[in-house]
Amino acid sequence: MSEASESTALFTNDAIVFGILASILAVIFVSQRSEHPFLKKFYTYVPSLLLCYFIPSIFNTLGIIDGQESDLYYVASRYLLPTSLVLLTLSIDLKGVVQLGPKAIIMFLAGTTGIVIGGPLAILIVSSFAPELVGGAGPDAVWRGLATVAGSWIGGGANQAGMLEIFGASPDLFAAMVTVDVIIANIWLAFLLFGAGIAPRIDRIFKGDTSAIEHLRKKVENYRLSIAKMPALPDTMAIIGIGFGMTAIAHLGADNITPWITENFPNLDRLSLTSPFFWLISIATALGLTLSFTRARKLEGVGASRIGSLLLYVLVATIGMRMDIMAIFQNPGYFLIGFIWMLCHVIILLTVAKIIKAPFFFVAVGSQANVGGAASAPIVASAFHPALAPVGVLLAVVGYALGTYAAWFCGILMSVVAP
Repeated sequence: MSEASESTALFTNDAIVFGILASILAVIFVSQRSEHPFLKKFYTYVPSLLLCYFIPSIFNTLGIIDGQESDLYYVASRYLLPTSLVLLTLSIDLKGVVQLGPKAIIMFLAGTTGIVIGGPLAILIVSSFAPELVGGAGPDAVWRGLATVAGSWIGGGANQAGMLEIFGASPDLFAAMVTVDVIIANIWLAFLLFGAGIAPRIDRIFKGDTSAIEHLRKKVENYRLSIAKMPALPDTMAIIGIGFGMTAIAHLGADNITPWITENFPNLDRLSLTSPFFWLISIATALGLTLSFTRARKLEGVGASRIGSLLLYVLVATIGMRMDIMAIFQNPGYFLIGFIWMLCHVIILLTVAKIIKAPFFFVAVGSQANVGGAASAPIVASAFHPALAPVGVLLAVVGYALGTYAAWFCGILMSVVAP
């Protein structure tokens, strides 16, 4: 962790920061169960998951904590996320997920198309009234920096690094684009979390067919009720042991597979197969799905998904604390490009959803599997129901595979239209 002197935040000790985040989560969930009329009405319109994300961002913006200097996000994404995925998937009805149909894939591809088209379209729109914002030459050409955003928004950090290597944006430009990437993506994530709370209303507007999702949700809930019992300490220990044990195996696999592929098949970096995080998430999810065919599945009866959700909420808080809302005003021109770009993504998503009558769940997860990747796609999916988290993970893995190619094509298009 960086030295405390490098940060001007009030609290830089991660133990203190974690305590603050844990307290925020506790206050949110306790108040959510309150019978107070104001709180009941408040939580009718504002999802608790959105607050778990947004309140830490306020603490970061006000300088109470420093999300960029903290190691908590790394710990949450590398240790807690894979454990959460194992616990959320060990009771999944894989056949039921398959029966959700092709709409999930269609919405994911619509999201990818929105990113690919949105980048060059945003450059064309902005260049019509402020060409200096999308100009530049050599490594400082703005389109080169935007290509790294395309990599991040179709797959994640590994693809973003790949676009940086391919198109060669300057360090200063890349730093500015990372800010645009994080802020715009996180603002959109906030909208999706809010939308999850009012999904039935949105589905009525779009006439989305939620029957397959409801069937899966009810099937999982009925299974949980059939095996539910009061957990004893050995039960909770078994959940923790299996969750973190599978995460250890996932890390072991990632630590060995990644260097082997890097050395023997370096060209596979185009598919993000040289990314340790890709293998970590993929192996953890595969192990969880494997456990769903064993007796470990019955751990759901003593709270496996509840503990998995807890770990996921901690990740949500650490993601939120990395967002500085005021950063929007540091490079307003770049944020305008990012806003138009994201708007194109959203318009294409909603248009396709309206045409095929896709439920908002597929819109949200299809978008986040692109823009957020494996770190946030399961968060959005579980906002609808914990049983649906694997859908987000599986689509995010597809995003890893498509990311480099789609982002490269987007970068080429942006280079063509840039002034």
